[in-house]
Amino acid sequence: MSPRDVLKEYWGYDNFRPMQEEIIASALSGRDVLAIMPTGGGKSVCFQVPAIMADGIAIVITPLIALMKDQVQNLNARGIKALAVYSGMTRREVDLSLNNAAYGDFKFLYLSPERLDTPLFRSYLEIMNVSYIVVDEAHCISQWGYDFRPDYLRIAELRSTIKAPVIALTATATPPVAEDIMARLAFKEPNLIKSGFERPNLSYIVRRTEDKPGQLLSICEGVPGTGIVYVRNRKKAEELAAFLISNNIKASYYHAGLGTSERSARQEQWKNGTVRVMVCTNAFGMGIDKPDVRFVIHADIPENPEAYFQEAGRAGRDGLPSYAVLTWNSTDLRRLTQLENISFPSLEYIEDIYHKIHIFFQIPYETGIGRQLRFKMDEFCHHFKLQKSPVYYAIRYLEREGHWTYTEEIDIPTKVQIIVDRNELYDISLPDNASVALLDTLMRKYTGLFSFPVPIDEDYMAHHLGTTIPQLRQSLYQLSLQHVIRYIPCDNSDVIFLHHNRLQEGNVRLSPTRYNTLKANAHERTEAMKDYVNENDECRASRLLRYFGQQHTTPCGTCDICRARLKSEGRSTRTEQRLREYINNEKHGTYTLNDIRTVLEDPATDYDPEYLSILRRLIDNHEVPGYSS
Repeated sequence: MSPRDVLKEYWGYDNFRPMQEEIIASALSGRDVLAIMPTGGGKSVCFQVPAIMADGIAIVITPLIALMKDQVQNLNARGIKALAVYSGMTRREVDLSLNNAAYGDFKFLYLSPERLDTPLFRSYLEIMNVSYIVVDEAHCISQWGYDFRPDYLRIAELRSTIKAPVIALTATATPPVAEDIMARLAFKEPNLIKSGFERPNLSYIVRRTEDKPGQLLSICEGVPGTGIVYVRNRKKAEELAAFLISNNIKASYYHAGLGTSERSARQEQWKNGTVRVMVCTNAFGMGIDKPDVRFVIHADIPENPEAYFQEAGRAGRDGLPSYAVLTWNSTDLRRLTQLENISFPSLEYIEDIYHKIHIFFQIPYETGIGRQLRFKMDEFCHHFKLQKSPVYYAIRYLEREGHWTYTEEIDIPTKVQIIVDRNELYDISLPDNASVALLDTLMRKYTGLFSFPVPIDEDYMAHHLGTTIPQLRQSLYQLSLQHVIRYIPCDNSDVIFLHHNRLQEGNVRLSPTRYNTLKANAHERTEAMKDYVNENDECRASRLLRYFGQQHTTPCGTCDICRARLKSEGRSTRTEQRLREYINNEKHGTYTLNDIRTVLEDPATDYDPEYLSILRRLIDNHEVPGYSS
């Protein structure tokens, strides 16, 4: 089969998007390849097609658990066998998945990067027939990148065990980051395939305003179609969604604090059009392929151009005219500066948080390696009387230094273990037939229930039993009270995965040089974002493209800067014509400046306010005579 045959069979398309075929051909030839494509450019097809065509299984490394689950689900729905391993899974679940990857006929194994260095993964890696090493969000491997993750540095180590080529993909790599990616992934030779970042159908608009809700409502009412509104925090998402609803806009909100089923339901309502506008944090959008988004609004300034470009790029993937609107005021600029300062607490504070985390979980020195800690930020900060923001950034910095991996808002499924002997189970008097049916369904659906807690699919169980999820949970709880089962309710929690045993005080590795480098990089990105909203003399699209290394650009003609310039140029042309007509025809070449002012400063006219400079140019070019003083 050819790549086009695979595309047609599994995706139903006759042709590839720009650059996809070139990237696929490079991968099929056995070369390492770094593909830089804008958001919505179809990066996943670039590695999925060659992996389907090759023998063996592709290892796909990505830090985005939601995207990982979404892609596995989509591949399985197309009849392509895929599975995933990520933080929050039990050792048995991981072992079973890796066993299937090694011995089953699966084509894709999705991994979160912290799994690469575990002994369990390494033991299975030796017997896997790996076709490709795929590195998604490849900018995370570069310390020059905006989202550096030390776990990514382990990817190059795989190459000593696996001879498969690398396919690295990202949407947000500047030229220095692209070079660093290829070096850190040990490319045999540089091979960068970069599509243009131009989005000619996308208009970038920046509006300074003290009335953001009013601007938001005006855009929602003035631009038909589906939209996304990005905000910085959960509270603001809920407030703005309520404001839009009160003004007859079909809106909803989305953030990581919602439960799994609620997030899925809201996402589906937005995708099918029941909800028109989704107000959300950056937890929303990853992996969502909705082509007809007509506008993306940022009600708060993003921290860096990379995040902005990626989120704004979710508008207009179908190629039709769409808008990326950023609203801001002076308060936003102050907040960006404050956030920059908060993002880098002192190294002494960071080490103190390292030890407090271990103390909180009662982990002694020289122990703890490999533990997964369910971390509740509110509980931790309350216990030590700490502010959340500096704690959060200290934890993130310790992740950058490789001490642990911190994953936010992991969905931990309900687990059940039958704690009575199998032979005694049928002698127990159960309260009702529903309990009997529940136990029977559990034993038919799941294995290992008598040995250890097994994750269960609440949606499947409730549907199969003809009940609701709350009623199912109540039945499980009642069975636990009767000591028939061990019931571990589902949870949504941050997880800290410890990479090594607890270190003694003073031995926590925190490089001042790296700290200063990362802080300087963050400052540059903050300043670039401030310049983007503050400067009003350069095309918005051109400025963004130049940031990502695309120097030769032409003005887009549709952003707010270009529109203002075109309007001004149109007025200048009309002003020239009016001056020629007035001076040469109406005044027959004899006129004064007061005459000109009388004609061109009439409030009812729409002539260029810089008419005197235009007049001077016409005089210098001998198109009109000079004026009388």
